[in-house]
Amino acid sequence: MSNKATSADNQQGSRHFVSYQPSAYSRKQKATSWKLRKLDPSETTRRTPFSKKTIEAYLLGAIHDATFSSNKRYRFSQKGTEWLIFLQKLFKKIGYNSWIYKEGSDRDIYVLETFASFLNFSLNPLKLKSRTEKINYIRGFFDAEGGIPRNKNARFYIQLVQNDKSKLEKIKIILFNLGIETGKIHNPSKKVDPNYWRMYILSNSKNKFVRIIGS
Repeated sequence: MSNKATSADNQQGSRHFVSYQPSAYSRKQKATSWKLRKLDPSETTRRTPFSKKTIEAYLLGAIHDATFSSNKRYRFSQKGTEWLIFLQKLFKKIGYNSWIYKEGSDRDIYVLETFASFLNFSLNPLKLKSRTEKINYIRGFFDAEGGIPRNKNARFYIQLVQNDKSKLEKIKIILFNLGIETGKIHNPSKKVDPNYWRMYILSNSKNKFVRIIGS
C-alpha cells in the first residue's frame, strides 16, 4: 500500500480480519464499532483462492504493491515476511517460482521476486470472466492498496488508494455490480501528490465489503 495513506493500516500480512458492526444511535452521536479478530486456520483456508484462475486474479490485484525491475522481475517489498510467504505459496501452487530475501542488513525490509509471466500491471479487471475472479482481484488489490484506521477506537472506514485513477474507476464499477457502493474518487491533496487517488466504501456497504471481499 502507498505510504501516503498514513492514517490507515494496510492489510498486507495481517493475521486478523476486520469485523464491522454498526452500533445503535445515541442522541449525541452516531457511533459505530469494529474490531480486528484473529482468523482461525479453517477461516484462513476458506478465504484462500484455490483455483488457478482465482489465484491468478488475486495476484494480479496484489501486484499493485509491486514494481517491475529492469531485469524483468516483479518485486514485492514489505516490512516482515508474513504476506510475502503467503504470496510465495500462491505462486508455487500455480507452478511459478519466487524467492524471498532481506534487503540490507540493518533494515526490516524483505523482498519477494518472481518471473511469473501472467502478471500484468495493465490488466483491465473488467475483462476478468467470472464473479469469483473479480472478487479475488479486488481482494488482492485491497491487501496491497487498501486500508482501515490504525486506531481501533477511531470511526471505521475502508479505503482503496492508487496512483492510476482509471484503475480505481474500473474497481468502482466491479464493486457496484457486486452491490457495494463507493464514494467519489478524489485526490486528498494536489500539493502533496496530484496523481494520488482515493475512494472510500460507503457506510451502508462496509459490512457487505467485509463479507464478500474480505482480506
